[in-house]
Amino acid sequence: MASPPTPNREQTYSEPEEGKPELLVKLEERKERHSERGLPARIGVVVLGVLLVLVGALMSGPGIPGPGIVVILIGLSFLALEFDRAERLLGWAIRAADRAKDRAENAGRAQKIAMALAGLLVLGAFVAAAILWDIPLLPV
Repeated sequence: MASPPTPNREQTYSEPEEGKPELLVKLEERKERHSERGLPARIGVVVLGVLLVLVGALMSGPGIPGPGIVVILIGLSFLALEFDRAERLLGWAIRAADRAKDRAENAGRAQKIAMALAGLLVLGAFVAAAILWDIPLLPV
């Protein structure tokens, strides 16, 4: 009895074309255009991508304000033009965000109300803590 063929790495990570998120389709088109650029431009894209990922990692640290995760994803989008591993990681993040968006859109009314109340409770707890513990809300 013959065993089924094992999928190669590309088949493992690919999805059917109709189910692929729009951002991944755009990334593939951008990657094709990028491959036609000259070496200095391609090196610049890699350097910019690495710098953005490092800055995003720093901004994700404790006590440092800023959208660290967003900056990391932007840096990954630059690196994905050159490196397959970065493309797979960015693809995973895009698909995860797409699934979360679908779950939020398909949530029932009771679940949406419960999440709104939970958010309001967290906001209320923060305001109460700021008042009780005299936490300055503005850096003045």
